[in-house]
Amino acid sequence: MGGVRAQFSTPTSIQMSLYSIPFYASFEERLGYPADYRPQGYLFCATCEKHLAYLQANYQKQIGLGLKNVRLITAEEIRSLYPQLRSDDILGGSFCSTDGFVDPYSAMVGFTSWAVDHGAILWKHTEVTGIECDSTGVSTVQTTRGVLATRRVVNAAGPWAAEVAKMAGVEMPVEPLRRMLVPTEPFDQFPHSAPMIIDMSNGFHFRPEALGFLLAWNDPEETAGYKTDFEPGFIEKILIRAADRVPVFENLAVNPKRAWAGLYEMTPDHHPILGEAPEVPGFYLANGFSGHGVMHAPATGKILSDLILTGKADLLDVAQLGLNRFAEGRMIKETALL
Repeated sequence: MGGVRAQFSTPTSIQMSLYSIPFYASFEERLGYPADYRPQGYLFCATCEKHLAYLQANYQKQIGLGLKNVRLITAEEIRSLYPQLRSDDILGGSFCSTDGFVDPYSAMVGFTSWAVDHGAILWKHTEVTGIECDSTGVSTVQTTRGVLATRRVVNAAGPWAAEVAKMAGVEMPVEPLRRMLVPTEPFDQFPHSAPMIIDMSNGFHFRPEALGFLLAWNDPEETAGYKTDFEPGFIEKILIRAADRVPVFENLAVNPKRAWAGLYEMTPDHHPILGEAPEVPGFYLANGFSGHGVMHAPATGKILSDLILTGKADLLDVAQLGLNRFAEGRMIKETALL
C-alpha cells in the first residue's frame, strides 16, 4: 500500500452534520423535492488502536449530542456482516444507520426551486466581476448581467471563494483541490445493501451505486489547483486499494469514460469559514467546507440567515468558525477527511 495512511484526529466540537443528515429525509417528505436520500449507513473500520480511540471518542460525543442510531461494532460483527472484507487487521468500527447518501445535484435543484417558488430571483450563467465597498461596508456587486446595489452579500462561491473574497478586499485561505471518483460496472459479488465502508488505514471508501459500486480515495499526492480533468492513472491506484481491502474487487470492471473529477474547497484546518468578514460589514462567508458541503448545507443556510436577520446564530458558536481564527492561531484541525 506504499505506506499511505489517512490521519484521524480526536473529534472536534464542530458538529453540524447531525443537524443536516436527517434534513434531507424531511426535505423530500414535507417539501416534495427529491434528493435521492438513501440511509444505508456509514461503517468506519479501525485498523489500529489510534483509529479505535478516535471512533470511541466520536461515539461519546455523538451520543452526548443526541444521536440515537450510532453504535460501536466489534471486529467479529464486521466479519460476520461482510465476510468479503479482508479483516485480519480490523480491530472494530463504528456504524450509524441514519447516515447515508444524497444526490447533490438533486438537492441543489430542490433548494433553488423552493427559493424561487418563495420569491427569490435566480440569475443563471452570471459571473460576479467586482464588489464595491464604502465606509459602511458592502455597497454594490458588479456582474456580467448588471450592477446590484446591496448591503448584504453572501460569498458561497465554492472553490472560487478566495477570488470572490479578494474583490471585497478580503484575503481568505481557501484552495481548490481535485477529487476523483470511479464508478464500476455492474458487480454482484458484494451486497448492494451495504453501507458506505471506510478503510481507516488509508482512507479508501466505497458504496453501492446503481448495479455497481462507487470507489473513492483522497490521493495524498494531489496538489491544489483548478484541475477538473480525470487522470486515468488514478484508476490503477484506487483499484489496488480496493482489491487489498475487498479481495473480490480484483474482478471489478471499470470504464474510464464513466469516471469523473470535481473540486473540493479546502481550508488549512478542513473546517468551513462562516460568518461576517471582520473588516467588511455586510460581507458574509460560507466557504471552505473541505468535502463536507452537502452534509452541512442545511445547517449553513440556517446559520447565515440567522446572522443576517438577527446578528446571532443559535445553532452553534459561529465565532469558532470565523475567518480570523487562522490569524489568531485558533485552528480546529480535522483530519478525518474523506
